[in-house]
Amino acid sequence: MNIHSRNKIKVEFSTASMSDLVFLLLIFFMLTSTLVSPNAVKLLLPTSNSKTMAKPAVVTVYIDDAYNYYFEDQMISVDQLEPGLMDKLRGEMDASVVVRADKSVEIQYLIDVIDAVNNVNDYYGAKNKVILATRPK
Repeated sequence: MNIHSRNKIKVEFSTASMSDLVFLLLIFFMLTSTLVSPNAVKLLLPTSNSKTMAKPAVVTVYIDDAYNYYFEDQMISVDQLEPGLMDKLRGEMDASVVVRADKSVEIQYLIDVIDAVNNVNDYYGAKNKVILATRPK
């Protein structure tokens, strides 16, 4: 007596539910990433018509309307700016330092950041750039 089974085990795997899960995760992360605030320090940036976008910044320096310097969201003095840049830009040869300054900040405070980056460039022989962040008009 030869008994044959009509139900054979299929080796295939259905990915329909897997793709639904991937799309739900994608939507979740897209929505939550838009809720994250890019600026930890509240500033009123100067306006500009320029549409030039820089490559992602290695370092961000904030200067608020009370002339306080923030290096990566930590308040520092102007004397601590250059050592902080030295540590952060070690090994970088063509990085971007973005300065997010309030529009009421005097130009001398921006020059202090530029001088610190230039001193770091001279020390390492690098060509790091300083970029002033603005908002559209």
